[in-house]
Amino acid sequence: MRFYIVTVFYEWLLFVLVVAGVRRRGASVLIVLGDHWHSARQVLRDIGIAAGFWIVAWVLLWIFGWLLRIAALGHNTQFMLPHRGIELTFWIALSVTAGICEETIFRGYLQRQFMALTKSAPAGILLSAATFGAAHTYQGFRMVILIGLYGAMFGILAYWRGSVRPGMIAHAWQDSLNGVLASAIRH
Repeated sequence: MRFYIVTVFYEWLLFVLVVAGVRRRGASVLIVLGDHWHSARQVLRDIGIAAGFWIVAWVLLWIFGWLLRIAALGHNTQFMLPHRGIELTFWIALSVTAGICEETIFRGYLQRQFMALTKSAPAGILLSAATFGAAHTYQGFRMVILIGLYGAMFGILAYWRGSVRPGMIAHAWQDSLNGVLASAIRH
């Protein structure tokens, strides 16, 4: 529980720092989030894009995970998975937080900064993905590689859509589902 609370606090703190920095420069927060939704159709479109992305990403991550022999590394993340109902509730809050904050920080902000610095979209996406993977070193080296690949997929999605919203939805869904399945398997 303490891990969840501290992580939620830390991620929202980084989110606030990014938003404050963008505003301090006189720019709109929409520069890191993408344009507002103007209709229910746009919301549903982004949910559909997130669902399609999640399916494709899941298949690719499964293949890459198999190639990297990730299944044997489950012990690196077992400490943080939920066990009981209240932990599962906090896990879902953490997952939604990760979806919103990490997509804003890594794809909405850092990816744009790296693209501007290198004057290259592919380089910006790769640098942001590498940073995203490195932020997950507590999960082990092979997981850093897999998470970096996942970050690159999110980066391509954000670049293609011009928004981090579909990535936020897919990211929150993926993380939530991992916790729900882990909790269900234990019981």
